[in-house]
Amino acid sequence: MIVQSNSALETAALGKKLFQCLEGSDVVVLEGALGGGKTTFIKGLLSAAGFKGRVLSPTFTLLRQYKTKKFLFCHVDLYRLASDDLEGWGLEDFLYDANTITLIEWGEKIEKTLNRYIKIVFEHAGQDSRRIKFSVKGYNKDKLCF
Repeated sequence: MIVQSNSALETAALGKKLFQCLEGSDVVVLEGALGGGKTTFIKGLLSAAGFKGRVLSPTFTLLRQYKTKKFLFCHVDLYRLASDDLEGWGLEDFLYDANTITLIEWGEKIEKTLNRYIKIVFEHAGQDSRRIKFSVKGYNKDKLCF
């Protein structure tokens, strides 16, 4: 499925829509250029989940966690990761956990190690516009409920 977003507000609204499709243990892989809308999308998703705090990209920390009443969200950013070797830094501690939703920016670096995920690709389509492509691996196509 491909959706056109013409503003940051529309991109965040798409994140809110996706939240309605998610359940514990889900993994969302987000791909696209710097400034492509990945973190804006995640802000919308977390807003729909009831998170009221500030959402920041974990570019320099690799991981930020956001707790809501229903789920723990692990927001991972692999931009600065030099290899696909994630051994030893804890991803396996929360990946596919029943109470956790994992959001992975630059997730294409580890896609081959994931057995199921929702993939979202952000492409620039003008100054404020984005073409956002949704797909799934290891789920039924109806996982995308919007």
